[in-house]
Amino acid sequence: MIKRAFTEHPASVGESYFQHMGMAFSFGAKMISAGLACALHGLFPFWFVRTGSQCITNLHDGMVAHRDHRECAEAGEEMPALARDKTEMSAAQ
Repeated sequence: MIKRAFTEHPASVGESYFQHMGMAFSFGAKMISAGLACALHGLFPFWFVRTGSQCITNLHDGMVAHRDHRECAEAGEEMPALARDKTEMSAAQ
């Protein structure tokens, strides 16, 4: 019962507990950094002008691309060209 509490959600998104922890820590650290940049932007509007919106875009793209890769792999399909191009662009940044 307790093990399931720690593994059910990660498994539902195709990750092990430790893979999910790594992704969550990575996303959380980026969100904290972007939040600090946004707070500083509030005080100094000429600082970090695009940091918050760029972080949100990158996090969303990373999550969607990760999910698209996993869903295609599970179905034994090739990733659609548009999604694959977007994923490759995100990875290059």
